[in-house]
Amino acid sequence: MKVILINPYEIGRQPFGLAEPAAWLARAGCQVHCLDLTLQRLDPEVLRDARIVAIYVAMHTATRIALEAIPRVRAIAPQAHLCVYGLYAPMNEKRLRDLGVQTVLGGEVEPALVSLVQRLRAGDGKRQTEPVVNLSKIEFLTPDRRALPPLARYAHLQLPNGGRKTVGFAEGTRGCKHLCRHCPVVPVYRGTFRVIPVDVVMADVRQQVAAGAQHISFGDPDFLNGPTHALKLVQALHVEFPDVTYDATIKIQHIIDHAERLPELKATGCLFITAAVESVDDRVLEWLAKNHTNGDFARAVQLCRAAGIALAPTFVAFTPWTTLEGYVALLKRLLELKLVESVPPIQLAIRLLIPRGSLLLELPGFEAHIGAFDPGLLGYPWKNPDARVDRLQLAVQDLVMQAEEKKSSRREIFASIWNLAHEALGVDVPVLTDTDAGAPIPRLSEPWYCCAEPTHQQLQCF
Repeated sequence: MKVILINPYEIGRQPFGLAEPAAWLARAGCQVHCLDLTLQRLDPEVLRDARIVAIYVAMHTATRIALEAIPRVRAIAPQAHLCVYGLYAPMNEKRLRDLGVQTVLGGEVEPALVSLVQRLRAGDGKRQTEPVVNLSKIEFLTPDRRALPPLARYAHLQLPNGGRKTVGFAEGTRGCKHLCRHCPVVPVYRGTFRVIPVDVVMADVRQQVAAGAQHISFGDPDFLNGPTHALKLVQALHVEFPDVTYDATIKIQHIIDHAERLPELKATGCLFITAAVESVDDRVLEWLAKNHTNGDFARAVQLCRAAGIALAPTFVAFTPWTTLEGYVALLKRLLELKLVESVPPIQLAIRLLIPRGSLLLELPGFEAHIGAFDPGLLGYPWKNPDARVDRLQLAVQDLVMQAEEKKSSRREIFASIWNLAHEALGVDVPVLTDTDAGAPIPRLSEPWYCCAEPTHQQLQCF
């Protein structure tokens, strides 16, 4: 049986979310083809005789692109059974089924994909019998990356000295044990996570190093959900590949709680940690259930610097609670902590996304902030009580997009945002100095972020 796995978008990664299902499906005797729409177009010759087309939606952006691609897939391959799987599939099940998607899967999807193959072989393809969300423990196989584009075509690591490294992308766990109210992982995993055995992860790393990887970016929602497992993994990585570096995503809370482990992360090759700080307003952090404070953010920066690891914070800069004063306070905090060079400018334009199932909807009185669910947005629209804040968000977003097209530096873009924010507040713009920005850090060529509107270029990839 011919199965096509499609990745619409995943921030420049060679997707584990295609490679792991590919291994399961190949073991089930399927002929598996992979398409990554960030690098490839929908090929009618590849799709035409497909029995199953399964589209992977790990992000909001990926889901928006998938919605645009589905009618095209149906036109090219009307005989194919359409499946959409991944984090954003269950929360958008109704919209997907309205477009003719027959199977919708989330969580640990691999057994369900094999079950779908078996159903179709038996002539039963009309009704989904597999659970929409499966959180059962599964057997992880070594991901099959053979049908994916080469690593050199994906995001690379940019070093402060101007050098670059080819990046591999691996996962040590799935899901997350935390319940941050705005996080898209929570509606599916509900506080659970699954450990991928060290030998499986290392087999995946091994094949990527053989394919040219010099740095591994771990895609776990939180690398220290299982700290013992994480340390075993990086120790094994360093023993076998002492010259291979890595990065990981870790909660501010975990950086502080496991501060004694930071020197070992450094010794095993960790260059930087991505941390979802989200806000420097303690009230907003409490509403988001982040379990850290603005003071904890500063403490985490100090701990990482003491260990020799760069911290790359991410933010949801615009929420229904954001004020102009609060946004300026965020910019000032980045200057105080000398983190301007550590923050991708797009992070200063991110607007809160509220999908179906978001725990934000359980906050008392939160419904007053939002409108009716918008199928086009794939979320609940909201407006800030101060219209100037929404205008500033649009202005910052436009500024960042234009400045990045011009290859402006992070310092230059920050300075422009600094001016915009103070002008919006109607106050004098303080003068910035070169020493305010901090030193450049290692970073991936495609910035990490969890929700944003797809660009025109991305939507044209099929």
